[in-house]
Amino acid sequence: MLQYYKVSKIIGNKKGWLKKRLIPLLTLILVLAISVALFFFGRNPGLIAELKGYGYFGAFLISLIGNASILLPGIVLPILTGLGIFFYLDVGLAGPVMVGLAGGVGAAIGELTGYMAGYSGRGLAEKSKLYFRLVGWVEKWGALAIFIFALVPLFFDLVGLAAGVLRFPLWKFVLVCWLGRTILYVVFIVLAALGWKVVLPYFG
Repeated sequence: MLQYYKVSKIIGNKKGWLKKRLIPLLTLILVLAISVALFFFGRNPGLIAELKGYGYFGAFLISLIGNASILLPGIVLPILTGLGIFFYLDVGLAGPVMVGLAGGVGAAIGELTGYMAGYSGRGLAEKSKLYFRLVGWVEKWGALAIFIFALVPLFFDLVGLAAGVLRFPLWKFVLVCWLGRTILYVVFIVLAALGWKVVLPYFG
């Protein structure tokens, strides 16, 4: 019986080590690899131009790539705005709305890299004062804080890290991120398209 207890304890310790050390480390390495690959993919103007040719699915891919990069800031919103204006001139107001909706879905999936990096327990910005503030806000306000920051083009990667560190429910993070990012993209792109329509006559 004592021997069985010792074996069970050893197995338990190994499982604990896997859960606390190895799996988080492998998760971080995977997230970094995906982020680096997506960043360099997204920085290729030729590939971005090619993605635009895929229409609304291209908007989804552009948003996915830009939001998945947790190392350097993306330029998702300007690209989607240009794409939205193009579709507005082609099919009307439904164009920029669809671009915003597609971008919102891509953003929600792309931001999982930040969440998983935080969930691994090895945040990439642990020494940042802003990061610690965001952790405090997410811990205090939960989904509301995530939603508000999803409406802001900047800093959301750090919010994803904070949510992962705090073990915020994944399904709720994705849902709130999707809602906030979709509102941001649709409103911004539609307003840009309408503004473009106003100023276009002045350019002959």
